Amino acid sequence: MVQWSDSERSIITSIFSSLDYEDIGPKALCRCLIVYPWTQRYFGAYGNLYNPAAIKSNPLIAAHGVKVLHGLDRAVKNMDDIKATYAELSVLHSEKLHVDPDNFRLLADCLTIVIAAKMGSAFTCDVQAALQKFVAVVKCLWEEFNGTLLPEVLSVSTVALYYSHVNKCMNKKLKKKCAYFRFY
Repeated sequence: MVQWSDSERSIITSIFSSLDYEDIGPKALCRCLIVYPWTQRYFGAYGNLYNPAAIKSNPLIAAHGVKVLHGLDRAVKNMDDIKATYAELSVLHSEKLHVDPDNFRLLADCLTIVIAAKMGSAFTCDVQAALQKFVAVVKCLWEEFNGTLLPEVLSVSTVALYYSHVNKCMNKKLKKKCAYFRFY
């Protein structure tokens, strides 16, 4: 079970209650597809994704971006049992769609950037820490079906350690080993 402080709960709830899903969701997904073009392979049925303008104007991409945020909203409303909330969706993405779990980290990073840009100076270090912890928990759940375990207690320092490890692996081109990194 993930431990959430009252402050973290308040921050995360506040962020998601103030978001315009129709604006933020499409921007985050578009950013991910443009900055990391290899993530487009999962959206082959979505039509023309040949350039940034086509991605930004694609209504199917925009709709999926909104759907992603509504999915995260489910986690916000069920912070004490995110694992059960996402069980079915995790199986869909990992076993049926075979989505690389690293893509969720990329999308989470893009979402953080879009939210930070929207919030401006209100996006403080405390807000970022709470949001990063939240998206890390969600990301860990996707990876659980690909060899990574969700820790019993996830703190900001644990998230920092995890991302530090992933970055080292990526820098050393050991990305495959990162997929099997476990929290102990």
